[in-house]
Amino acid sequence: NETLALIIIFHFSQEGAGGLWDSVKKGAVVIGSGILFLAAFGNSLTWHLQRFWGASGDFWQTLWTKVYLAFEGHDAALFFVGTMLAPTLVFWVLNAFLLLVDTTGKPSFITRYRIQEDKNTPVDPVKLKQAVKTVLFNQVFISGPMVVVVYLLVSWTGDPCGPELPTFHRGLIELAIFSILEEVLFYYSHRLFHHPSLYKHFHKQHHEWTAPIGVVSIYAHPLEHVISNMLPVVIGPVIMGSHITTTSVWYCLALVSTTISHCGYHLPFLPSPEFHDFHHLRFNQCYGVFGVLDRLHGTDAKFRQTKQYERHTLLTSLTPLTQSIPETPKKCQ
Repeated sequence: NETLALIIIFHFSQEGAGGLWDSVKKGAVVIGSGILFLAAFGNSLTWHLQRFWGASGDFWQTLWTKVYLAFEGHDAALFFVGTMLAPTLVFWVLNAFLLLVDTTGKPSFITRYRIQEDKNTPVDPVKLKQAVKTVLFNQVFISGPMVVVVYLLVSWTGDPCGPELPTFHRGLIELAIFSILEEVLFYYSHRLFHHPSLYKHFHKQHHEWTAPIGVVSIYAHPLEHVISNMLPVVIGPVIMGSHITTTSVWYCLALVSTTISHCGYHLPFLPSPEFHDFHHLRFNQCYGVFGVLDRLHGTDAKFRQTKQYERHTLLTSLTPLTQSIPETPKKCQ
């Protein structure tokens, strides 16, 4: 623990006390402004969404009551199904489709959106087999026990499997808080694992894939999976004492989000994966989830000078961005 603390202090002291303090102040301004913005406009937004929720609220509550009664007296089993089985199913359904594309190159409609056009055509079967084995190990032997710990913690402070669903407003606020916590914890833990003394022993495994694919999102050393993959996601529901339904939705969203970030395809009408794809390509840029802390710390400076940054947007047409924003032709010597 002392060694780890010294590494953290040394790593961030390289920015200089002034630079770090300036980033902290900027972070406070951004977060403070965000809170004020949410306070000013949140009621208007959630009022409209609550109307939709209210119109169908009886349906969802009735559905949840049926599930609750089916598991009555077995809260631990219900919690495991909602926070482990359901998110895992979502992860593998999405990645089964992506793996089909990665291994067969079909349908070509998908492959034309490949970000690194000369990579994974098709994916290396040996590397893929190793990645899948590691992912399954992490899910069964790391994520599984952590879900048990989370259940014990939230049960100690509240009733995560209660019969009443949370209000839509409550769920929306919690998801926003989860996202902020994930951005902060993932950025700093991820950046810490890039410290040379930790990278070669732990994080290098994840970066074996300079052109990532979806399943690689949780291809990592077990220690990194605990600290950098799981902890930033599970900490929010534990702190908030969240209902299992909110927690399950959040876990599913987190797994879908990280799969998209690693999938290697910039598909129409989906969030841009250019940011994290560039991280795998260059290693020392774009450490966060949303890029807020990268902007504050300047760890996206090189990214913002590239074509990948120009393409880092929601694609609203069927033309691949590698065609509409092509690489600049190299000058002849």
